[in-house]
Amino acid sequence: MEKMGQYPHRRWNPLRKSWVLVSPHRTQRPWQGEVGQKAAPAEVAYDPQCYLCPGNQRAGGAANPAYEGIFSFINDYSALLPDSPSVMEPLASPLLVAEPARGLCKVLCFHPNHSLTLARMTHPEIRRVVDAWTQEYTELACLDWIEYVQIFENRGAMMGASNPHPHCQIWATGFVPDEPAAETQAQREHLAGTGHCLLCGYLAAEQREQAAEGRIIFENEHFAALVPWWATWPFEVMVVSRRHLGALPELNQEEREALADALKRMTTRFDNLFQTSFPYTMGFHQSPTDSEAHPEWHFHAHFYPPLLRSATVRKFMVGFEMLGMPQRDITPETAAERLRACPEEHR
Repeated sequence: MEKMGQYPHRRWNPLRKSWVLVSPHRTQRPWQGEVGQKAAPAEVAYDPQCYLCPGNQRAGGAANPAYEGIFSFINDYSALLPDSPSVMEPLASPLLVAEPARGLCKVLCFHPNHSLTLARMTHPEIRRVVDAWTQEYTELACLDWIEYVQIFENRGAMMGASNPHPHCQIWATGFVPDEPAAETQAQREHLAGTGHCLLCGYLAAEQREQAAEGRIIFENEHFAALVPWWATWPFEVMVVSRRHLGALPELNQEEREALADALKRMTTRFDNLFQTSFPYTMGFHQSPTDSEAHPEWHFHAHFYPPLLRSATVRKFMVGFEMLGMPQRDITPETAAERLRACPEEHR
């Protein structure tokens, strides 16, 4: 590993069956590119102009109730609709392929307080969000035409969040999207070829290697947070269940508590890394809801934060990344070391 930490090399991502280029010698290159603004948490508990605050009118015209806990609703500007046509006109060439796409897109507000983020919410408040995610997954999975439920949060303007109010989105689709479809195939092939779960084996390998390489940031009784061996984004993190299970409804009460604990600790460490309200995209990957058995699936969450070297300098996926393959400069081991050094209380 000493040479690998100094020279260019490729690392294999078994979940995506793809490579990432690691170039640690580039970490000292000067930066003359875009410098963004340091993100700060919202300062007010209620914003009369916010579309998501209790009692306010949304952009689509509907009014929010005066909610005091968690509030979910169908997105006023949904990317998918449940009543899309079931067939489409055939096109002139077999190279021009399209098919109908049905779905339901929901918004789930974590809290009525406009100023909060997951990192600044209490453990009991996050636990209630975990319960709400589980209920939403369960209800949407009962629709016989829904094949996947994608829960995700875009945190911060740098990640395209259109509103700072604490919330996430839930897109339930009549098909399995590309990323979970690729992970399904990789996990299924690994199980068929070895008789073992891919992520169970991967987590065990990381635990064995922790003393030497240190990609695990922390563990609690039921979850591990780590920078994956194959991480693409500089401070990418994966939160993996220690028990083999496929989806949120399979978590017992202790595991729900542990997931809330892991999310609280991880998001707080992110905020403390650059003393900013840390931007990221976070989402859960879990079993499809396509009525098939999925013994291969292992529940996990991905955090994809854009920040590179400070609160104002971000990583761009351009050039070689877009035309060739993903590439990173700091090693996953260095990223994990820096995140381990961050306190779990806000500075």
